Parts: sequence; structure tokens; C-alpha cells
Amino acid sequence: MVLTVAPEVRDALASGRPVVALESTVFSPFGLPAPANADALERCTRAVRASGAVPAVTAVLDGKPRVGLEPGEHDRILSGGVKLGERDLPVAIAHSLDVGVTTVSASLALADRAGIRVFATGGIGGVHRGAASTGDVSADLGAIAAHPLVTVCAGAKAFLDIGRTLEHLEMLGVPVLGWRTDDFPMFWCTSSGFAVAHRVESEHEVAATLRASADLGIGRGVLLAVPIPPAAALPRAEIEAAITRATAQGRVGPDETPRVLAAIAAATDGRSVPANLALAEHNAAVAGRVAGSLATS
Repeated sequence: MVLTVAPEVRDALASGRPVVALESTVFSPFGLPAPANADALERCTRAVRASGAVPAVTAVLDGKPRVGLEPGEHDRILSGGVKLGERDLPVAIAHSLDVGVTTVSASLALADRAGIRVFATGGIGGVHRGAASTGDVSADLGAIAAHPLVTVCAGAKAFLDIGRTLEHLEMLGVPVLGWRTDDFPMFWCTSSGFAVAHRVESEHEVAATLRASADLGIGRGVLLAVPIPPAAALPRAEIEAAITRATAQGRVGPDETPRVLAAIAAATDGRSVPANLALAEHNAAVAGRVAGSLATS
């Protein structure tokens, strides 16, 4: 795959400076409604820079896989396009897709190809509720295992089967680290009720884990679960009740995620949107610190 890497990102990688990859789906209408999506983009890129790292938003524009966008190109992903997973990248390139916004799996593939080792997102996809009968498991999990990056997230999306998602990550051999917590977070909530396998207190421990995986020849990714800042968190009971109502129809598939997110936003009187912004910004800041530790080691 021939990448178009933004000059700032290319120069940072060449000189060993820290870089953080960011997906573009969360900054599109698929992730957040306007103008919150533009706010998220500005806050996440600013948080990465404040940590001393360079942000690299991934996307496909005019049939070219991109790692790092220029400010004048941001409006294209903010307006939408086609949502792309890793499996969709070859088709998008072959068909010269105008605008493709990248999910976790596609972003990890592009970042890995560019040589980036830290990726920040909001919440990862995982095993959906009812997957025993539907088989609905996000490609995010396989991509996290396959690409040797640290994926920084606020846990898994709250409407998923968190327990089975953690079991699937264990099956794939992905180390799951809790950032200064013993609990696996649940996106808008600080805890899902499930424990993390390993707690870490600093970015240096996270970087050391990724390096040890490479040194052992394991080469898998590492998942760093960062709880939403407590001041921005929503009560788990409220979110669970909203999810139950939003998923009552039992529909599945990738188109359901935006619908469920919209239903939860309505059920919380819009409070899930600022919570989403807060967790995405916090994840970007932590990712910048991890990237800095990797760059200096």
C-alpha cells in the first residue's frame, strides 16, 4: 500500500519524534453530530500537541490512503464520506473513493504501515450483545491484535457485551492495561464492572509493555483502557437503562451504532456528547505521553 504521509508527520517519524495516529470516523457525522465533531477534532489534535507529539489523522481522500491531514482538508472528513474498516481500504483505493473516514481497524492498518506506534480513539468496537446468535464481532479486536501499536481508548463502546469483548481480547493475546485503574471503563462510565488484567501508573510502563512484546517476537498490539475523567462521567445505571431502550428492537449491523448513539444522546438529554468530547480529548493527551515515552526510550 502506497501511503501519502503528511510532511509534518513524515519529518517527525524520520527524526524519532512522537506521533499519535487518530481515526477520522469519530470526527465525522458517523461519530459525533456537528458541530461537536469539529470540536472533537480541534480538542484532540490540540491535546496531542500539548503533550509534545504530532497528531496524524488517518483517512482516504481521492483514492489515496492518508496519514496526517492538512487543516484545509479537515472539512472533508467533518462532512462525512464512506465509513471504512481495514477490509474496505483496498476497495476504496481501487475505486478512487472521494472521502473515506477510517474506523479503528483501518486507522491501525494505516498507522502501522507508516511506522506509528500509538493510536488514540474514543471507544473500541467489540463483541455485540447477542453475538452468540448473530456473530456480530467488530473487526477492531482483530486489528488491535494484528498491528503492534498501543491503542488508547476509554474501554469499549458501552452498548457492547463488555465481558465477552474482554474474553475475545484474551483469546487474541492482547494485553489489556488499565490506566491508573483496576476497572475496565465503559466509555461514558468510569467502570464497566469488569476488572482489567493489569494496572499501570505511567506512560513508561505502557511503553515498556509494547517494547517487551516486540523483543519477545510476539508483535501484538497493546490496549490501554483510560477511564473518562470523573467530572465528565455519566452514571452507569442511567447509561444501561438508555442502552436497553435503544437496543430493544434487537437489530444488528454497522449501521446500528450511529442510531444507538443518537438514542443514548437523546435519553441523556444530550449529556453523552460532552462526555464523549471529554474522553476523546483525555485519551489523546494520554496517547501523546505514551508516544513521548516510546520516542525517548
